[in-house]
This record gives sequence, C-alpha cells and structure tokens, in this order.
Amino acid sequence: MILVSACLAGLRTRYDGGDNLQEKVLQWVREGKAVLACPEQLGGLSTPRLPAEIVGGSGEDVLDGKARVMDMEGNDVTDAFLKGAEETLRIARMYGCKGAVLKESSPSCGSTLTYDGTFSRHKIPGQGVTAALLRRNGVEVFSEKDLSEENKLQPFLNSR
Repeated sequence: MILVSACLAGLRTRYDGGDNLQEKVLQWVREGKAVLACPEQLGGLSTPRLPAEIVGGSGEDVLDGKARVMDMEGNDVTDAFLKGAEETLRIARMYGCKGAVLKESSPSCGSTLTYDGTFSRHKIPGQGVTAALLRRNGVEVFSEKDLSEENKLQPFLNSR
C-alpha cells in the first residue's frame, strides 16, 4: 500500500478547490493499492483556502520550530500544517505504507521543492512539512514526477 496526496487522485483538495489528477494514481486507488491523504484538510484547513508558504526555511525547519507556515494574508497556519503532517503519518502507519507519492512544491507535500515564502511563485530546494515528517519516520517520499518510474514505486504498491 502506498500513501498518495488526495489531489493526485482527482479529489478537489487543492488550496483553490482544484485537483492535480494523475491517472496512474487514480488507477492505484481503484485497485486498492493506495490510500489518500490531504494534510491541509487533516490539519483542519478548509477547501478552498488561502495559499500558504513556508517562511524562513523548509519543512524540516518547521518541524524543528525554526520556520513557520504563513498564508498570503500573513496568518500563521503552522499548527494546522503540523497537525496535518501528524495525521498523515498516522494514516501511513495504520496502513503500513513504506512509500508515499506527494504533490511537488506544496508546503505540506513537496518532496524536493517548495515555494520560497514570498508568494512570488519562486521555488527553492526543500521539502514540505508532511514530506519531512514522513521521511523522518522511515517513509520513502516521491513526487508525481516519479510516476513514470513505476519500477521504483512497485515495491511500495505490493507491500501490506
């Protein structure tokens, strides 16, 4: 079983009420190989919601209390992102997920890139809060860009 960002399966959980449908992810869900999670919703944020970005570091820095997650109006939503990350980890553990495919660039799910905290659409190297927490707890994290490399993901699809 693999954990996937709910938006990648076509659920309208993006901040703007949209989705990021990836047909391969939807197929895994239909085959019972994937479990869905939206960390922002699990953290109590609504959909739609204001865009948010990590300010002052990466997801790891948020976990360590060195950076914050702020929405574009300056509201601190760090606690919701931390709660959502914890709930996502709980789901991964409940289903025995050793791997996850998460939405790149998200302040929760970004596995290699996030926005820089200036709301200028500029991306920087780093991971989101949920991706960082999953990795700290032994879950291998991939982005939707890795979907074409099914051989890399196959071991996680068959494990229970």
